[in-house]
Amino acid sequence: MSEIIPDVMRVVEIAGPGGPEQLRLASRPTPKPGKGELLVKVAAAGVNRPDVLQRRGLYPPPPGASDIPGLEIAGTVVAAGQGSTHLIGSKVCALVAGGGYAEYCVAPAGTCLPVPEVLRLTEAAAIPETLFTVWVNLFERGFAAEGETVLVHGGTSGIGTMAIKLGSLFGLEVIVTCGSDEKCAAAIELGAAHAINYATTDFVDAVQRWTEGAGVAVVVDMVGGDYLPRNLQCLADDGRHISIAFQRGATAEITIPDMMRRRLTLTGSTLRAREIGFKTMVRDEIAQTVWPYVESNRLKPVMDRSFPMEQAAEAHARMEAGDHIGKIVLTMGQ
Repeated sequence: MSEIIPDVMRVVEIAGPGGPEQLRLASRPTPKPGKGELLVKVAAAGVNRPDVLQRRGLYPPPPGASDIPGLEIAGTVVAAGQGSTHLIGSKVCALVAGGGYAEYCVAPAGTCLPVPEVLRLTEAAAIPETLFTVWVNLFERGFAAEGETVLVHGGTSGIGTMAIKLGSLFGLEVIVTCGSDEKCAAAIELGAAHAINYATTDFVDAVQRWTEGAGVAVVVDMVGGDYLPRNLQCLADDGRHISIAFQRGATAEITIPDMMRRRLTLTGSTLRAREIGFKTMVRDEIAQTVWPYVESNRLKPVMDRSFPMEQAAEAHARMEAGDHIGKIVLTMGQ
C-alpha cells in the first residue's frame, strides 16, 4: 500500500536572526524528489551547532538548499525520483544540506545509509553529520592511523563522542578536552584514553605530560582563535592540525618558522556546501569501512536528549547551554 503524502507539512522555521525563541512551527509545501533524490518521512532529525549558527544569522544555507534548519535525518522513504525508486519503503538516515526539521525532507540518494534493525530511528538521525565530519577530517584530512594519539576538543559534544567511538574502533588513542570533571569522567567511560578539564588545567601541559613530551599526531579543533597556537604546541613533528569550527574566533597568530621546522600541516574543511559527488564518495567509504560496526551493534551514537519538534527552541537552548553529553535530536511525532 503506497504512502499518502500530504501537500502541506509541518516544519520548524527560523523567524529571524536571534535566540532559540526565533524557532517556530510553520506549514510549508511538501517537497518533491528529483532525479537521484528520495523523499523521506522524517522520524527524527539531529540538532547540530551549524543549526544554531544558522538561527543566529551566521551560517546561511548554501545556494539551492532549504532554509529550514536540519542537516541529518532518519525515517522512511515514501517517494523517489528517477533512478532511486527501488529504495521506496526502506528506512534510511541521510546527510542533507538543510530541511531536516520537517515532517518530510528530500535527501540525495548518494548521502543515505540503510538503518539496521539494531538502531532506533532517533539514534540513526544522530549519526550522519558527526560521522561524515569525523571521518573526513580525522581520517581523510588528518590521516590518523592505528597506534597514533590524537587530541579532540569538545570531548562530550556530538563530534567529540563520535571521535572517541571511531578512534577506539580504529586503534587510536584519543585525548579529549571537556569543561568539567563530570564531562571528563563521561568521556573516559566512553573510551577516551585521557580527558582534560580545560577549566582547571592547561591542556598543552597535560598533553605533553600524557605523551611524555612526544605530542600528538593530530588535533581536531572546533575552537579556533587563541587555541590554534596552543594546539600546535601539542603536535608532534609532522603533526596535522584540522580546523572544523572557530567558536573562539576566526583569526589566530602562529610562528611560521616553528611550523616549518616541525613540518606541521594546517588544514580544515566544511562539509555542508560540498558537492553531492564528494559526499557520495564519503558515504561509500563509510558504508564499506564503518557501517559494518553499526550493523553489528559495535558503533552507536551517544544520545543526550530528544525533544518533539514543538520544543525545538528548548533543544537549541540545551545545546547552547553546553550541558549536553552526546547528541540532541528532534522527533517529528508522526
